[in-house]
Amino acid sequence: MPQDTTGFSDHNHRDCVSTGLSAADAKCATQGLNMTPVRRRVLEILLEAHEALGAYDVLARLSEEGLGSKPPVAYRALGFLVDHGFAHRIEKLNAFVACALPGADHTPAFLICRGCKTVAEAEDVSVGLRRSAQASGFVVEHTIIEAEGLCPECQDAA
Repeated sequence: MPQDTTGFSDHNHRDCVSTGLSAADAKCATQGLNMTPVRRRVLEILLEAHEALGAYDVLARLSEEGLGSKPPVAYRALGFLVDHGFAHRIEKLNAFVACALPGADHTPAFLICRGCKTVAEAEDVSVGLRRSAQASGFVVEHTIIEAEGLCPECQDAA
């Protein structure tokens, strides 16, 4: 399902936080997944931040709130969220972002601003890649598409 790029434009932030949490709750309920309080809080932290956060940034927030101070707490929660499509790992930044299309089956591409480090989730661009792989008999198991450039605000500032 094509979408506009999410991340560089104004939107109802409160709505996207509640939509993300609701979609995660619904998926957990239908698939029997255990959304623990720590996992839910980590997802909420990512949704509230609306930017890529490192595991130690997440851990600092959890520690401030008394939800854990050891790295495995954050890494386990982030792993769960990524494994179930509630969040994505941004390889270039060694960081995590909440999924902008919660509940959708998609392989997003990420647009990373080299100025402000904002990350936007773009529509699924892997169709051509899957088609090429299929034509050559290759089975794609995992795709990471990240592009680096300048967001509109950083272009204006330059």
